[in-house]
Amino acid sequence: METNLTAAFVSAPAPTTFIVNVIHVHPGKQQEALDIIQDVVHYVADRKEGFLWSSLAKSSDGQTVVNVEAIQGAGNVDEFFSDPVFVEKFRRLDTVSKSEFHTYTVGDLVLPRRAAAV
Repeated sequence: METNLTAAFVSAPAPTTFIVNVIHVHPGKQQEALDIIQDVVHYVADRKEGFLWSSLAKSSDGQTVVNVEAIQGAGNVDEFFSDPVFVEKFRRLDTVSKSEFHTYTVGDLVLPRRAAAV
């Protein structure tokens, strides 16, 4: 059975946890870093219940890749890092970059006024 998931904005913040992973790539390694983090994210998306969605982006200056990932809760981070395959995939980033990630909880959702009129 196929499940159709829909992403949408809501007028009030939902209790969502975000991981923001900023990957500072070594010169000329942006695409390789993107490929590695894509592999990591797809691994999590296919196997971990706490994963909700991810948005991956490359900076136009070639210096960073960013993964903004929504998960069900901060405890999912420990769950992901307890998986040896995940850890092995994630550590591949160390060969092409220095990365940092932080965990955030939604505190406010701001929408343009014109969206409220729709």
